[in-house]
Amino acid sequence: MRVFAGSLLIVATFSAFVYSCAHNPYAKTNKHYKKHAKQLAQSLRPVPNKLFLDSAIMPVYAVGTTNFDLRKPNFVIIHHTAQNSCEQTLKTFTLERTKVSAHYVICKDGTIHHMLNDYLRAWQAGVSRWGNFTDINSSSIGIELDNNGREAFPETQITSLIKLLDTLKRNYSIPPANFIGHSDIAPGRKVDPSAFFPWQTLAHRGFGLWYDTTAVVVPEYFNAPQALRIIGYNIKDTLAAIRSFKLHFVPQDTIAKRSLTADDKKILFDLSRRYQ
Repeated sequence: MRVFAGSLLIVATFSAFVYSCAHNPYAKTNKHYKKHAKQLAQSLRPVPNKLFLDSAIMPVYAVGTTNFDLRKPNFVIIHHTAQNSCEQTLKTFTLERTKVSAHYVICKDGTIHHMLNDYLRAWQAGVSRWGNFTDINSSSIGIELDNNGREAFPETQITSLIKLLDTLKRNYSIPPANFIGHSDIAPGRKVDPSAFFPWQTLAHRGFGLWYDTTAVVVPEYFNAPQALRIIGYNIKDTLAAIRSFKLHFVPQDTIAKRSLTADDKKILFDLSRRYQ
């Protein structure tokens, strides 16, 4: 009887495995993920001893330090997918030819897809800059929100995002100022996560900074481009930087996106003090 029960358990386990594989449309790409991750892991195993420099004195034996750990992400970059559904985005991120990816995708119903280990480098930021950081992909976690860029973000989706951000902040000690948008790091090139994104709500939860212009008086010597640079914006194209700044902090302004009003300067002045 025990043998029969054991056989039933094996059959049930195998059937569940087959069912899972047959009904998971990403079984093939998951296999590719595991293979690629294994190859990367194997490349880290050998003790460092492959450096050869002409005309330099090289050691006769390898010496690997005992003091190290994994690099930890220091930024979180928030995007919107600019696609029509969560499934469309999942497919896009599992096609090699697209050359784009993200660590997380959050669907409108709040479902969180963890697509890449946090310690691995996703291809999500592209050509970007924030302060002195130019290789944002190497120091950040990318989060994509299922949204076409022309609609509000559902409460369920934002609730899931906040839960995820709380975990990431706690796990990696990410500073509040380092939760930013794709448009912030790529002025003139990107506009996500769009003017519909609730940055103020997130800032009040500790993800990103916000302003308080109560009793703020902007000094005569105030230099707006310099203030944008202090916050982190790339001011090579000042007008593009202003537009990205207003998209994040003054999203209700849909007319004068490329100019700074007196109120905008108060906001910018206050923020520049907070980001220093």
